[in-house]
Amino acid sequence: MQTIEILGVPASPYTRKMLALLRYRRIPYRVLWGSHIAPPAGYPVPKVKLLPTIYFQTDAGQDAMVDSTPIIDRLETLQPERSVRPNDEVLHFLDLLIEDFADEWLTKAMFHYRWHFAPDAKNAGPLIAFGQNLQFDSSDAMAMSESFSKRQISRLPLVGSSAITAPVIEASFQRLIGILDRIIERRGFVLGSRPASADFAIFGQLTQLGIMDPTSAQLLVRTSPRLRAWLDRTEDLSGHVDALWLEPTTIVAHLGELLSEIGSVYIPFLKANAQAFAKGKNDLKTIIDGHAWTQPVFPYQVKCLETLQAARNSMSSEARASLDKLLVGTGCDAMFSNASD
Repeated sequence: MQTIEILGVPASPYTRKMLALLRYRRIPYRVLWGSHIAPPAGYPVPKVKLLPTIYFQTDAGQDAMVDSTPIIDRLETLQPERSVRPNDEVLHFLDLLIEDFADEWLTKAMFHYRWHFAPDAKNAGPLIAFGQNLQFDSSDAMAMSESFSKRQISRLPLVGSSAITAPVIEASFQRLIGILDRIIERRGFVLGSRPASADFAIFGQLTQLGIMDPTSAQLLVRTSPRLRAWLDRTEDLSGHVDALWLEPTTIVAHLGELLSEIGSVYIPFLKANAQAFAKGKNDLKTIIDGHAWTQPVFPYQVKCLETLQAARNSMSSEARASLDKLLVGTGCDAMFSNASD
């Protein structure tokens, strides 16, 4: 397989997600450290500038992609060895669901802990600046840090972090630490003794929450040194020997807590977001985990819900029935009910 190129920074959870996945899959890559705001000259510009940007070499030239989930699927097609997508239909769906939860809900905790607390914001700004270029002039880097930090703090409400939602975000993150600790103790990874795309999505967010940002990192290592050690291990799994996916009879015991957490916080958000979008509203208001939740509507996360629904619909009738039975009582089954419910 040809070497792919990836534009990103260490402070981007999705950059860390993809780098760890590439290492595990032993796919050759070259990193272009830098910002999506000023992509490297001569490279194609994606429709939406985000990090990471991955450049694939094609017969027609380079192709730029920024959404990590379809990037993973494209990599699966290009190189099937050491796959991170289970063949089993039920496990495949659960992988997509948990990956989406990490990418779209756990990132709220990442953004909240980084920019809601002043010491964390002060810590993050310079690291983000120098993460783009270690040779930046110090005064220029600090000016960039100040400007970027102010912008990110102003965007907190857009991703759902506010005085209203903070209790939900923090309680969910604290529960998730314990849930992941128990999952890792049992099998090592979310879907068995080998990593799935869901593991790398969780890992990406936790490299920030558990390593870079002081408030959440102290919480994580104090609560689960096991999970903190898992981050160091998962950074480079190129030497990991492929093992086994979960057996169907073990799914509930292994993933029940995690699915219930997803069903109690992420699915209500997805549903409320889709309902508000369908009604042409700019903001959504709902109850999540017994608390008020309000934030601007995100069209992209409407697409996330539709993608999960389509993935279920594409399953065989037998696999769909098994999935539905598995999800009963977790709250995740609500994503398949009518959007107006």
